[in-house]
Amino acid sequence: MKIKIIFPLLINFLLSQKIIIPMDVKQNDHLKAYGLAFWALNQNINVEWLLNYRGGSFLLDEFSEITEVARVRGVTYEIINSEEALNIFNEINLNNMEIVLLEKAPKIAIYSPPNKQPWDDAVTLALTYAEVPYDVLWDKEVFDEKLARYDWLHLHHEDFTGQYGKFYKNYRSASWYIEQKKQYETISRDLGFDSVHKQKKALAQIIKNYIGSGGFLFAMCSATDSFDIALATQNTDAAHEAFDGSPIDVDLEKKIDYNNTLAFYDFSIITNPMIYEYSDIDFPQSENINAKGAEADFFTLFDFSAKYDPVPAMLTQNHSRTIKGFMGQTTGFKRDIVKKHIVIMGEEVTSPQVKYIHGNYGKGTFTFLGGHDPEDYQHFVGDPQTDLSLYKNSPGYRLILNNILFPAAKKKERKT
Repeated sequence: MKIKIIFPLLINFLLSQKIIIPMDVKQNDHLKAYGLAFWALNQNINVEWLLNYRGGSFLLDEFSEITEVARVRGVTYEIINSEEALNIFNEINLNNMEIVLLEKAPKIAIYSPPNKQPWDDAVTLALTYAEVPYDVLWDKEVFDEKLARYDWLHLHHEDFTGQYGKFYKNYRSASWYIEQKKQYETISRDLGFDSVHKQKKALAQIIKNYIGSGGFLFAMCSATDSFDIALATQNTDAAHEAFDGSPIDVDLEKKIDYNNTLAFYDFSIITNPMIYEYSDIDFPQSENINAKGAEADFFTLFDFSAKYDPVPAMLTQNHSRTIKGFMGQTTGFKRDIVKKHIVIMGEEVTSPQVKYIHGNYGKGTFTFLGGHDPEDYQHFVGDPQTDLSLYKNSPGYRLILNNILFPAAKKKERKT
C-alpha cells in the first residue's frame, strides 16, 4: 500500500483561513487599516502586502485577536478560505501585482519641536489617528546620536536653513514667533553653536549620515527643500542678517555645493527675509502663486511594475491614482531642478510641478512629498488641525502611511 505524504506546511495552508484587509473602495477606514497592519507586525504576525491587488490590500493568517482589533477600530476585513487565497495568488502571478512580506514593525521617530502647534504636521496627525506608535526627537537627541535607535524618521515641517520658517515678514512681532526664536537660539548655544543656521546645517548633515547608514527618511513641505539647501550651504552663510546678525556671504552663489544635496540641484537661494520662500525649488512659488482652487488641483501617481519596481510600487499603493492637490510653503518641486536619478512617483501633468519623489543615499532611502496637509488645501498658521475621522479614506494621507510600512519589507542590519 502506497502512503501519500503531504508536507505539514501544505496541510496547514489547505486547512487554514486567511484575513484579507481590502484597501479598495470597500474599506471603511483606510488609515486605521495601516495601523492594524502595524499592530499585527508588533505582535510578531507577518503581513503580506498585496501590491496593486484591490488598492494594496493586506493578507494575514486568521487570528481572533486580529478580527477583534479590526472591529474595534472600524477596519473592514474579510475571512477567506485556502481556495480563495490560491485564486488571489494566481491572479497576482498573472498580472502587474506582487506579494511583499512585511516581517517587523519599524521603530519610528518624528523630528518635532517641543512647542509644536496643532496645525504643524500631517504625519503626526496620521500616525496618531492610525494608532501607530512613535517617539519624538528634537535637536539635543539628534546630536546625542539617538537616531541610530530608529528605522524610520519623519522631519516635521522644519526650516533647516535657520531662518525660523521665513515667517519674518508677517509674524516677526507675533508672540509665538518671538518665543520660538528665543528657544532656537538657546538650544543652539547649549549645543555649542553661535547661530541657529550653523546648528541646523550641522543637524541636516547628521540626518543625511543617518540615511547613508541605512535609515529611512520621509519629509513634507518645507522640510524637503530647506533640508537640501542646508546641505548645499554647509560652508557658507546663506541666512540674512535679520536672522543671525551677520551678513550673507558675498560669494554665496559660488559656494553652493549641489553635490552634497539629496534630491535637488542648480537651484537659486532666495535670501530676502521679506519673501516667504527659500529657493526656486518650490513650484508654484509662494509669492507668485496662481492657485487653481481645491476643485481643480490634482496630481497623478505613476503606475510602477510591482514585480520589478516594488519600492515605488509600495510607496504609491492607493485606491485612487488621482490625488487632490494641496498647498504648503513648499507645495511641489520644479521638475528641472530634481536630480536625474530621483524616482518621480507623482506629478501635476499640466505643469512643471513634481509632487512626490523617492531616492537612495548610501544604504538608506528618502521620500519627499510636497504640500502641508492632504485634506486642507490651503492651510494657514492658526487654523485648527484636520480631524482625520472625517477623512478616513483619504488617498493623500495614504501616501504618508505607505511610507511607514515600506521599511518593514526590508530586513537589514543597522550600524551605529
